[in-house]
Amino acid sequence: MRRPKLWFGIAISAFFLWWSFNGLDWAGFWDALSTANYWWIIPGVVVYFGAVWARTWRWHYMLRHIKAVSIRRLFPVVVIGYMGNNVYPARAGEVIRSYVLKRKEGIGMGASLTTVILERLFDGLVMLLFVFVTLPFIELPSLWNNLVIISSVLFGVALVVFLMIATNQRRTEQLYSWALRSIVPQRFHSKAHGLFDKIMLGLHSLRSPREMLMIFVTSTAIWLTETTKYWFVMQAFDFHVSFDVLMLMTAVANLALIIPAAPGGAGTFDAAGISVLKSFNVAESIATGYTLVLHLALWIPITVLGFWYMWRERVAWNEFDQAVNESQAAENRIQQREAALRDELGESANLPHAEVEVLR
Repeated sequence: MRRPKLWFGIAISAFFLWWSFNGLDWAGFWDALSTANYWWIIPGVVVYFGAVWARTWRWHYMLRHIKAVSIRRLFPVVVIGYMGNNVYPARAGEVIRSYVLKRKEGIGMGASLTTVILERLFDGLVMLLFVFVTLPFIELPSLWNNLVIISSVLFGVALVVFLMIATNQRRTEQLYSWALRSIVPQRFHSKAHGLFDKIMLGLHSLRSPREMLMIFVTSTAIWLTETTKYWFVMQAFDFHVSFDVLMLMTAVANLALIIPAAPGGAGTFDAAGISVLKSFNVAESIATGYTLVLHLALWIPITVLGFWYMWRERVAWNEFDQAVNESQAAENRIQQREAALRDELGESANLPHAEVEVLR
């Protein structure tokens, strides 16, 4: 078994798919699929790419402290990343996105990956907001209720830690400089210090309440737009629930992606979505048909477009592995130059960010 994580994820997906289809009224399921009006998927896909465009603007906003990249140039990078998440395990698309950005714009992967982590943090907070707005009116199955509790703890702790790091920059830099001198062997100091410097650079957006508010509002708009796609696809089927129920479904189904399943959240997304709809008395056969069609409508368009952008950017999968190794070597050279310049300036801590960027 060469890739245990992939097979472990496939096993988890198989379990959740079995759980979703166990006891299903197959005649009703096929009837729901055969009578659906699939033309409603078209406006749903259009709205969804509006949300992807908003995601691109959010990343552009967060990256501007490192380098100003136009939304037009950033959009293909974002789409390639989402395609990678849909076909590679462990959300490898986030790494692919950072790699393509480094190749295209010269932005270091450490800093851009930190901004991607912040994106996921704000996405998680918005999902929890959606849940808490609607949760007082329903009772979720215990599995999804526990998922919400665990997610709340994880995202809450992560937010506090990131805020403490970002708002106490000087103290944090002194702390990790001291820790590196005390724990890490001398020959690794430069590399480790450079990594922490890039993480601090990526956290720049958290130092301003105004910027945090802007990112949170944008994240909320993104997920409300994506929920609108759920609404459009619902029009294709013979059932109706209110928009806030679809917000709850959006939140729980996407929080379920935390579970390490196969690429694209196969099984976990579907089981969560079906459970929420059943809680609102939607027939299981219709809920299953709707959720599967919705999942495909979310998966196929951006995956196909991502492959096309990947071909246009001339990025191959085998090249990706090789390029990551080369980029790591390049990062080492940059860090050595940073360390040399620090020695010349007689500084024991860090270079100003502007000087670090010049070295890049």
